[in-house]
Amino acid sequence: MAVPLSQGLRVFSYVMKQKIKGVKRYPLVLMLEPLFRCNLECKGCGKIQFPEETLNRRLSVEECLQAAQECGAPMVSIPGGEPLIHPEIQQIVEGLIKQKRYIYLCTNALLLERKLHLFKPSKYLTFSVHLDGLKEEHDKAVCRDGVFEQAVKAIKAAKANGFRLTTNTTLFDGENPERVRAFFDFAMELGIEGMMVSPGYAYEKAPDQEHFLRREKTRNFFQQVFKDRKPSWKFNQSPYFLEFLMGKKNYQCTPWGNPTRNIFGWQKPCYLLGEGYAKTFKELMESTEWDKYGTGKNEKCADCMVHCGYEPTAVIDAFSSVKNFIEVARASV
Repeated sequence: MAVPLSQGLRVFSYVMKQKIKGVKRYPLVLMLEPLFRCNLECKGCGKIQFPEETLNRRLSVEECLQAAQECGAPMVSIPGGEPLIHPEIQQIVEGLIKQKRYIYLCTNALLLERKLHLFKPSKYLTFSVHLDGLKEEHDKAVCRDGVFEQAVKAIKAAKANGFRLTTNTTLFDGENPERVRAFFDFAMELGIEGMMVSPGYAYEKAPDQEHFLRREKTRNFFQQVFKDRKPSWKFNQSPYFLEFLMGKKNYQCTPWGNPTRNIFGWQKPCYLLGEGYAKTFKELMESTEWDKYGTGKNEKCADCMVHCGYEPTAVIDAFSSVKNFIEVARASV
């Protein structure tokens, strides 16, 4: 399985507790951004355009651990920027492991091999390496030659040292479905635990606004990518989310499922839209007008099919009935 049994059971138990308590809105994954600074300038990124004074800011270890406690989600994704730039990333990860959070440390892997000694292999820690396809596609996406080869080298080093590894892939308009399928083969040959895929979202600050997939194109594209899906492909995502990408399921966004804490506070309403910030997680949940967001509710959400909004919906749907749970469990083996 792409997700260890202990992690799957932890999430299942957590969701069931929320349902028993009658909680309507609850987080599944905390998106913890300790900084926006990065060592790449990807054309589809919405963070690198911030001014220097913003890029120089960091969340402290205490702020990161407090955010996880406030939120209570069983999983924490640490994107950025590039989190391995943070001078206290080791202490942040160690603190989250002590809280027994399942961590996905998202990295472009340029610093990964050099900083592996800071971390210890743990079932709670996964390095989620950003790879947007094979060498040609990835180096083009990150606007620098040689990054793909360096990332692959780092993946092999981390795997050799006993770490959990996944890949995280964002796909844009103009991609070749057969090349994406070939990338899936390559990624699995690396021996990673599983893959995560998502269509790109049109960040307002991103330099390149022309190559983000629109909703109908997204469905058509993923239908080609996932046709005759190979059993060897393992995805670190709900099978229902992949069906949503293909247009086989019609979901609404669950923006509170992956709440974001960054240097400005708790971002409203989600990782992708900047509609203001709350000082606390409680304030975020109580003051955000959640019903104003999602497909058909807000023009900014019209083309979004990104995993941070729809993966929680798919997970909740998977646990909505015994039939769905058995179906997803079988598809995940």
